[in-house]
Amino acid sequence: MQITDIKVRKLFDEGPMKAIVSVTFDGQLAVHDVKVIYARDKYFIVMPSRKNPDDTYRDIVHPINAQFRGMLESSVISAYEAAVAEAAEAAETAEEVGEPV
Repeated sequence: MQITDIKVRKLFDEGPMKAIVSVTFDGQLAVHDVKVIYARDKYFIVMPSRKNPDDTYRDIVHPINAQFRGMLESSVISAYEAAVAEAAEAAETAEEVGEPV
């Protein structure tokens, strides 16, 4: 299974959640609401989940093995870092031309 697209849907400046991402596999399956989290001086991803009646959470979808999780996590974090760089560049350009940021 190959990752064919990663879309960073929303970036956050405050708090440990830094982004919400959608990942497409083989151009045929999309997984939405993957979260990029920054905690304990590192980035990691949290898979989409739902809240159970007992206030615990259960992943709706998740990688089956550590190898695939590592590949998914590094791909999503790379896409997040690219989106942050692009947003910073856009903000700089807007400042240079005098547009409100």
